[in-house]
Amino acid sequence: MNQPASPHGHHEVMFDLELEDSGILRLTWPRGARITEADAQRAMDRVNELCGDDRHPMIVDMATTDDVTRGARSVFAKPCQASRIALWGSSPVDRVIANFFIGIMKPPCPTRFFTDETEALEWLKTV
Repeated sequence: MNQPASPHGHHEVMFDLELEDSGILRLTWPRGARITEADAQRAMDRVNELCGDDRHPMIVDMATTDDVTRGARSVFAKPCQASRIALWGSSPVDRVIANFFIGIMKPPCPTRFFTDETEALEWLKTV
């Protein structure tokens, strides 16, 4: 798959983002993604654009992500229109990335890591 090169010479990581009928945002990163600050900013800009003035819970499928740069983590730590965030992954590496983010970066809304998608979605639906 051809990805556009950024002005800085690296390839932008494509992501899927949709607002489901349930009102939950679903952000999915591609297999083997290395998420940079620019990638993270594009994703968060799209979240805010999709939500408008409303806030929605969001599930982030990070199960196949290889790396999240420090710059990307700092973008993810800024407030956005997500009301709560479920980080969904499967590997020990996913857990380390998520726990580091939650513990060190202090996310701007309630954020938890899950290895089970159903549990993640149930948690997002609680108020």
